[in-house]
Amino acid sequence: MTYVITESCIKCKYTDCVDVCPVDCFHEGPNFLVIDPDECIDCTLCVSECPVEAIYAEDDVPTEQQQFIALNAELAKKWPVILERKEPFADADAWVGVPNKLKHLER
Repeated sequence: MTYVITESCIKCKYTDCVDVCPVDCFHEGPNFLVIDPDECIDCTLCVSECPVEAIYAEDDVPTEQQQFIALNAELAKKWPVILERKEPFADADAWVGVPNKLKHLER
């Protein structure tokens, strides 16, 4: 099983999760992070670090977020690895809890 980043991360992109990852499985896009399913070792360390609760075990991804399983795998192949924490977007807090953010995902 792998872990998956879901819609809550879009336009927030807090990177606290990156600091605790022992295998560097996070990849960074313009306004979203993804987890490479081929690199993730299921350690669970990132889950509690995410301030917007965007990270789920693959088997626990909510039904309405299932498309993010394939999206993480796809974008991890295209986006560069992120190795250290960065400051969140200046307006990240304003995006916390906003529904239907997939339309704002920048590829």
